[in-house]
Amino acid sequence: MERHRLRSLLIGAAILAAGAIVAGVALNRGDERPVTLPIPGVRDSVLVEVLNTTGVDGLAREATRRLRRAGIDVVSVGSQREDAVDSTVIMVRRGDASAGERVRAVLGFGRVQTAADPRLLLDVTVLLGPDAAGALSLHP
Repeated sequence: MERHRLRSLLIGAAILAAGAIVAGVALNRGDERPVTLPIPGVRDSVLVEVLNTTGVDGLAREATRRLRRAGIDVVSVGSQREDAVDSTVIMVRRGDASAGERVRAVLGFGRVQTAADPRLLLDVTVLLGPDAAGALSLHP
C-alpha cells in the first residue's frame, strides 16, 4: 500500500511540474517582439552652435538662452565677423531639415538652408544677422 501511495505522489508531482512548464512556455509566447525602450532625450536632441555675425553685443547669448529654454542643446557660442550675413541663416549641418525648422520655430526668425558638413559634430549652425537684434530682447 505504501508503494502505491508513493507512486501516486510521484505521478501527481510529475503532472504538476509538466503543467507548470507548459503554462510558463504559453505565457512567454504571447509577444515575441523585442522590447525597445527609448533613451530619454536622445531622439529630440539637437546640437547647435550660435554665431553672432553683427557688431551687436549679446545677440548670441540671448539666442542661446532662448534655445536652451526650449530644450535645444547649444554646444558652442561665439562671434564670426568675417562672414557676416544680411539676415539670420539657420544652416542644417547633418540630418534632415526638421532640426533647422525646430530651431527657427523657437527663435521666431531666420531662414533654413542645408549646408552639410560631416566634419562638424553638430546638427545646426545659427548665423545671427541684423534681424536678430530686433527679434531678441537683450538682457545683461
